[in-house]
Amino acid sequence: MAGYDQTLRPFLWRAERLHPDQEVVSRTGDGIVRNTYAEYGDRTRQLANALEEAGIGEGDRVGTFCWNHHRHAEAYFAVPNSGSQLHTINPLLPAEHIQYIVENAEDRLLFVDPSLLEPLEAAYDEETFSSVEQFVVMGDAVPETDLGSVTDYESFIGAQSADYEWPELDEDSPAGMCYTSGTTGKPKGVEYTQQMLWSHTMMTLTPQGLGIAADDVVMPVVPMFHVNAWGLPFSTTAAGAKHVYPGPSPDPADLVELIEEEGVTITAGVPTVWLGVLEYVQERGADLSSLERIVIGGSAAPKSLIREFDEMGVEVVHAWGMTEMSPLGTVAHLKEGLEDLPAEEQYEKQATQGLIVPGLEFTVVDDSGEEVPWNGEDFGELYVRGPWVTDSYFERPDADEEDFEGSWLKTGDIVTVDEDGYVKIVDRAKDVIKSGGEWISSVELENAIMAHDAVSEATVIGAPHEKWQERPVAFVVPTENAGMSEDELHDEVRSFVAEDYPDWWTPDAVVRIDEVPKTATGKFDKKVLREEYETAALLEDE
Repeated sequence: MAGYDQTLRPFLWRAERLHPDQEVVSRTGDGIVRNTYAEYGDRTRQLANALEEAGIGEGDRVGTFCWNHHRHAEAYFAVPNSGSQLHTINPLLPAEHIQYIVENAEDRLLFVDPSLLEPLEAAYDEETFSSVEQFVVMGDAVPETDLGSVTDYESFIGAQSADYEWPELDEDSPAGMCYTSGTTGKPKGVEYTQQMLWSHTMMTLTPQGLGIAADDVVMPVVPMFHVNAWGLPFSTTAAGAKHVYPGPSPDPADLVELIEEEGVTITAGVPTVWLGVLEYVQERGADLSSLERIVIGGSAAPKSLIREFDEMGVEVVHAWGMTEMSPLGTVAHLKEGLEDLPAEEQYEKQATQGLIVPGLEFTVVDDSGEEVPWNGEDFGELYVRGPWVTDSYFERPDADEEDFEGSWLKTGDIVTVDEDGYVKIVDRAKDVIKSGGEWISSVELENAIMAHDAVSEATVIGAPHEKWQERPVAFVVPTENAGMSEDELHDEVRSFVAEDYPDWWTPDAVVRIDEVPKTATGKFDKKVLREEYETAALLEDE
């Protein structure tokens, strides 16, 4: 039996003592803020004292409605280490979802960024927010607001002592909470225990995870409200590495400037972020010499994106996970013996979701419940289990029955596994296109179309078809300099796909759009396109 529970506390303790001068850097509306780990630790303990004075006790939930910055990072350790539960809320969700989440979680205190007061006020009403006793604005002043009982963060912690005796916590006690984005029904709450976050952090430090080391400079672009920024605030602190937080709504110029000025070595975010950075660099140039790795998740990384960054000397590390998994599950590192493959074959491996990380198990089952062989062809639904994978949702027994089978989480992802163990998502179960008794991967078609030089973004959905059941329709955003009419784009995309895929995979229709709708976590939102377009009518025009 271990003599000490697995909690987050030792990570901050180690960073303060071994790396007291290492920096936590944050881009804010007032410029760059720099704190050392020694200062960060002091401010974290001041926050813990402030929470205690505000009456926040063990098991209470503290909500955050914030971007990526140093104050939010302080809450990442102060809240769970003091025994309460950090509940990160996605401010980009619809108002009714925010209301449901706050009411369901019964948050007692809520941190909010000044720039996010407007969407919070739009969602606020006394009934659904009745549990919230205190609002704290992340800054040194309180803007005009209709919210009740409001103070600013610096006043909230300013008079507090930097001495605080962290309580002895049980590793099974709740430490964090995040809700799924709720694209199909109400958002589902996922609770993370101390042990779940501890074990996930330890895994990310391994070379088979993300391999973060003390000399790294880590910039999470993935929002801190989205599954703990993929655990990066915890793992960066555990490694004693430098944090760089890009602040509210960074654009490609902001991200490039931070990479250049702060010497960022590892960064992470969804593909659309890096497609924008790539366009910026190609048009204006930039010094990315410090940058070693970009971790991409949330949606599939196009092989063309992997190739273009590789040609700049930057490795794209494709990863996959879920809110229910804290979130990391697979990482597409090259296995031993594969480094000598031709570049294009390496890119194929890197474009998969990757290899299961140490500590997790998975199986792939077909419609009859039989396990699928690892041959890169047969496919089925991916099931996973492990120490940082939840086994239930918060107060949602209906969803528990649907999404779990014993110790297994049923991910809803349809995948193949090749002979080397690389998992490749064919599609979400709800997005796979069934045409004439055969399955077409919308994800693979999207990546194929986005490999075209004239295409910036593309997404594919299945449209009802009288004869074939469903047929693919592509929605395409051309690059600014594409210079093609809609008819020319239609013909070019279909011809481009036909070069590598059978005729029945070729989209029956290609629709030019200005922007692919995205969910609150940056994923392509096909539901919006299905609602906006009468896809059956599009096929009738062909």
